[in-house]
Amino acid sequence: MPLISRITPDQLHARRWQLLALTSVGAFMGPLDGSIVAVALPDMGRSLHLSFTASMWVQAVYLLVMAASLIPLGRLADRHGRVRFYLSGIVLFTLGSLFSALSMNAAWLMGSRALQGAGAALLVATSTAIVTAVFPPDERGRALGINVMAVYLGLSVGPPLGGFLTDHFGWPSIFLINLPIGIAVAGVGYLLLPRRERGDDHAERLDLPGTALWSLALVCLLVPLTFASEWAWTSPRTLALLGMAAVSMVAFVVHEMRVAEPLLSMDLLFRNRLFAAANTAALLNYMALGGIGLLTAVYLEVVEGRSAELTGWLMLSQPLLMAALSPLAGRLSDRVGSRLLTSGGMVVIAVGMLLLASLPGSPDLSRVMAGLALVGVGVAAFSAPNTSAIMGSVEGRELGLAGAFVGTMRVTGQALSVAVLGGIAASSLGPTGSRLLLTHHAASGPGGGSLAAKALSVADLYAHGYRNAMIVGAALVLVGAAASLTRGRHAPESAPGQAVRLRGAAGCR
Repeated sequence: MPLISRITPDQLHARRWQLLALTSVGAFMGPLDGSIVAVALPDMGRSLHLSFTASMWVQAVYLLVMAASLIPLGRLADRHGRVRFYLSGIVLFTLGSLFSALSMNAAWLMGSRALQGAGAALLVATSTAIVTAVFPPDERGRALGINVMAVYLGLSVGPPLGGFLTDHFGWPSIFLINLPIGIAVAGVGYLLLPRRERGDDHAERLDLPGTALWSLALVCLLVPLTFASEWAWTSPRTLALLGMAAVSMVAFVVHEMRVAEPLLSMDLLFRNRLFAAANTAALLNYMALGGIGLLTAVYLEVVEGRSAELTGWLMLSQPLLMAALSPLAGRLSDRVGSRLLTSGGMVVIAVGMLLLASLPGSPDLSRVMAGLALVGVGVAAFSAPNTSAIMGSVEGRELGLAGAFVGTMRVTGQALSVAVLGGIAASSLGPTGSRLLLTHHAASGPGGGSLAAKALSVADLYAHGYRNAMIVGAALVLVGAAASLTRGRHAPESAPGQAVRLRGAAGCR
């Protein structure tokens, strides 16, 4: 395949399916990693001596870095070239995977996961904008549906593959699986895409003070929400961090309303009803969804005593349906609009979470699968139509910002979900129970004695907390459904225009 030094917009449009394939493989990698980690977390926690609360940060630090980076990186990608940033994200994600596999302690693992999060942020900040820019309006919903399907294929492959790898090769192998994928995508991208690209010189500059305030607000919010079960909600450090989060967020909004080139245009929220409603729905939806896989995997392995491999297969029902139905939902949104699909999908998610919340002790496993399957159907109906609506509600010059915005709402919601729902699940454990929960299997072995009895009691407390977490999640997603309905009745969303150009790639030299 010859190297490309220059490509015209028409040539780029002709390569749109190749671009879709490239971005879809990248979209596959992040969810694959997240779903694999969920299944391997109990084994990882025992190996590295993590408490339950600390183990939540294996996932939370990844999501936190993504949430803090998405919008700033979206701005930089608009200015300097989305394709270049996308391929850089592949490289960073692959390196983070390698370092995660080599981790020998919790600090090393957290740092490696942060590097993975930075790579994933580069992928998310650019992939949706690339796909939206090169596809015409009548193909956009289908293309985004395929892109979302890749996300859910990663989620589908992750649980059974993660369970198999963890049981047979140990938890480091779940990160090593990313290496051949990342190397292949980087190599193909280097051959397929331009060597040099010129970004949009008129794109807005990065708002550094806004970026700092946004990052500070997220950190100060997520840390106490995650550790409140160990620190206590009324402890000085919990209250101080929550207060700093509130002050930082207010300062961020005030700053963004005054600065000439804001990190996040308040006009999009205050003047674009569809954009505001769809992003609010996304935030609430993922606040409910983000913790389901992680908390259910711990429930099945620690409370029910299932193996990681069996847990992976049991959890397959949710992402499999998400992958199968997302393209159909994307095509339907091209015809009927997003309002009913997204709102109805969120109601179905709530029903699935309530079914999980009603699980009795030692439940029939088919009931667990049924609850996860309902969640999967609801997410498929929500995700692609909601993304298509958001991307279709902005001008072509705002595609990068819109893609980064919806990605930020998703990832921020997931991070909040891990913190909030994880905190609810751990609310009855206390510091001792949090440390003991993931040692359940080890304590139950020969000679475990009274320690095993304590571990079993802690597992029962976690089961109670898990059910409460699912109820709270269902309530969040129903509020999101109500927010989704406020976008109003309208025809199917139109794309930003046939002549939208892919910044950076369209001006390649």
